[in-house]
Amino acid sequence: MSVLPFDDRDGFLWLDGKLVPWRDAKIHVLTHGLHYGSCVFEGERVYGGKVFKLREHSQRLIESGRILGFEVPWTAEEIDEATMATVKANNIVDGYVRPVAWRGSEMMGVAAQATTIRFAVATWTWPSYWSPEARMKGIRLNVSTWKRPHPETAPTASKAAGLYMICTMSKHKAEGDGYEDSLMLDWRGQVAEATGANIFFVFGNELHTPTPDCFLNGITRQTVIALAKARGITVVERAIFPEDMVKASECFLTGTAAEVTPVREIGTYTFTPGDITRQLITDYDALVRA
Repeated sequence: MSVLPFDDRDGFLWLDGKLVPWRDAKIHVLTHGLHYGSCVFEGERVYGGKVFKLREHSQRLIESGRILGFEVPWTAEEIDEATMATVKANNIVDGYVRPVAWRGSEMMGVAAQATTIRFAVATWTWPSYWSPEARMKGIRLNVSTWKRPHPETAPTASKAAGLYMICTMSKHKAEGDGYEDSLMLDWRGQVAEATGANIFFVFGNELHTPTPDCFLNGITRQTVIALAKARGITVVERAIFPEDMVKASECFLTGTAAEVTPVREIGTYTFTPGDITRQLITDYDALVRA
């Protein structure tokens, strides 16, 4: 991923209904979304100039805002159009897209009924989250001390910016200790997900994945489940406890950025990328580049 600062680049961003020069896309320091986390976003990938599952992402952005108590002032179709206009303006062939909606700066306090809902789309070149070598070797995860919250204590069905605070802390700790990512358990002590991706395990000839009852049912997750079922692979969604991992032969992450990324180690548990992981990597790559 590029190390260029994200506030100092050439190109264009979509901001509140029009394309603006990248460096001019600014908001005030007293924006409510910055102070109180009243912000939702999406992560999307561009393959060959097309955004994969664009409509699903646009609809989820709108629904995330509703869960947080605000209406994104754009329809899914308008968000699609804004996204593709931004991709085209920046000549993105293979890249990443970040739509984001947030409460503006008209009010500064917990209550924010009179704030304007702002909306922006950014896109940049991003061929792969992991290098091909790291991807096929499998990555290493530690186990985070932070837990995914109970759905009655946080809007866990929303892709809300504030929910990623513990992900950032977890990933920083993991990287500081020499790992690539971190496995997050939920408040019950069950396996939930990585910091920005869903997780799957192979038990025998079956594919098992945690039930998404306190974290996002990722769009890539749903895609990979469909691909597995099309191959005749049994998919089981269930509660998975850390000690269950000792019986798993394979493990991988799924996400817009991670795509399908094998895992070789989680704490004391080890896995070897095998036939099911390799098949789903191949199938997913073929689908997104069709």
